[in-house]
Amino acid sequence: MKQTLLMERYPVFGMDLPKSETSCESVDDIMAALKARIDAHPKVAFIAIFDHFAHTTAIGGTIGEGIRDARNIVFCFGIALPNAHVLAVRPRSIGVADLGDRFHIAFMEPPMEIATREMEAWCKALADRA
Repeated sequence: MKQTLLMERYPVFGMDLPKSETSCESVDDIMAALKARIDAHPKVAFIAIFDHFAHTTAIGGTIGEGIRDARNIVFCFGIALPNAHVLAVRPRSIGVADLGDRFHIAFMEPPMEIATREMEAWCKALADRA
């Protein structure tokens, strides 16, 4: 995964996963694989899957060229609630876009190192499914 700054402000981890390097054939397959990781983790709670593509289409919004599907899986590590400010950076999500020959997978860097490591491992493991 590569870390970049989105809009010169937001630290984002992202990776392109060629479809030839995964057994996942669709965004649904990737969502299922990520949900299995979330469900298996004793300190992570699954919240929802948001169909960003369907929502943007329904409201007549703009969708970038080449994007065929786009969803976010939403979850929370919630290991501690040290103060009310931490609510601003929770819950977490991983976004997946189908770009035809590949998937683009991205998430904003969480403030907890353990969450960053887990999320990065979940994403990288998708390539091991081939």
